[in-house]
Amino acid sequence: MRALGHEAATLVETIPKPAIAAINGFALGGGCELALACDLRYASSRAKLGQPEINLAIVPGWGGTQRLARVCGIGVAKDLILTGRTIDAAEALRVGLVNEIADPVLERALETARELTTKSPAALAVAKRLVNASPSSLGLEVEEFGALFEGAEAKEGLAAFVDKRSPRF
Repeated sequence: MRALGHEAATLVETIPKPAIAAINGFALGGGCELALACDLRYASSRAKLGQPEINLAIVPGWGGTQRLARVCGIGVAKDLILTGRTIDAAEALRVGLVNEIADPVLERALETARELTTKSPAALAVAKRLVNASPSSLGLEVEEFGALFEGAEAKEGLAAFVDKRSPRF
């Protein structure tokens, strides 16, 4: 189970397409870790999130210690992981664990997904990979930007901007 959960979260984090979580209830332990692996997280007003593993004498094992610290900062990660407390949607928004509170949450997530389909798939994949990379990967950003800038999708995007029309990717 440990390896399977870790692998699932890593797959969600590394797929080239953006992953969106719609949290409409409890996202505790592994559920929170899977949500953290997503690129965007939307929660309903009734959502509850947390990493309560410490209460079972264990720690998050699917990447939660690292992803929570990266998403919310080390202080918030230590607070939630060391205390095992559960937070509501309002606090999750305040600490940056979710991007937005929306009711109905699934409709909001689908709205964003539809918006993302209008973007260059290649640019989305590179942007996701670069944001997920460590801060020491700034050189990689320059290389990837150059490669995208020379590509057909960038040419179409720039032409559409100049022509004041939507790009066709």
